[in-house]
Amino acid sequence: MYTEQDIWIVLTGTGTWFSRMIQYFTKAPLNHASIAFDSELREVYSFGRKKANNPFNGGLVRENLRDPFFYSSACAVYRCRVSHEDYQRMYNLVKEMMRNQDRYKYNLLGLLGILFRLHIDRDDAYFCSHFVAKVFEQAGLRPVNKPCHLVTPEDFSNSPQLTEVYRGPLHGYLTMDTVSPMSSPPTYTPVTTKGISKIFRIG
Repeated sequence: MYTEQDIWIVLTGTGTWFSRMIQYFTKAPLNHASIAFDSELREVYSFGRKKANNPFNGGLVRENLRDPFFYSSACAVYRCRVSHEDYQRMYNLVKEMMRNQDRYKYNLLGLLGILFRLHIDRDDAYFCSHFVAKVFEQAGLRPVNKPCHLVTPEDFSNSPQLTEVYRGPLHGYLTMDTVSPMSSPPTYTPVTTKGISKIFRIG
């Protein structure tokens, strides 16, 4: 039987100097993208800073959106309905990457490459929206009609495949009484490593 589940994309604007610098070039207020596997935004992943006070130490992270660093941020939350199989494929891929978390680096050069529409190739290195777009692509989905390395957070907000369910202060979403019913509770399949080691390399 065909079943569907929801994937969530969260765009945030933290107001840090780094975020404001990116905003200067993009002209968009929300310049960080994350992927979440539940409507309550407890399983959230992205490429960002590993420590809140150090923007230059970045990589693959599981984000705590209830942390003060994010909690007062502006945000937009988008829902994408996918098949159960695609959901599992994306979830397993991200969890497998997390098993090798230290292998992945934040691709600051790649972020700068967006300004000049260049693909700056670094093995196992991503920036936030590149990572989110790549996870979808590996499941055969493409919410943004661009190469992954050119996708910006703002591109997700213009995708006809995504439904905006909330825009405002992040803490407003996290405290909504209606968050839980938005999506049925996810069911997870154990991670398998078959074929994963080759799936997330560029070039």
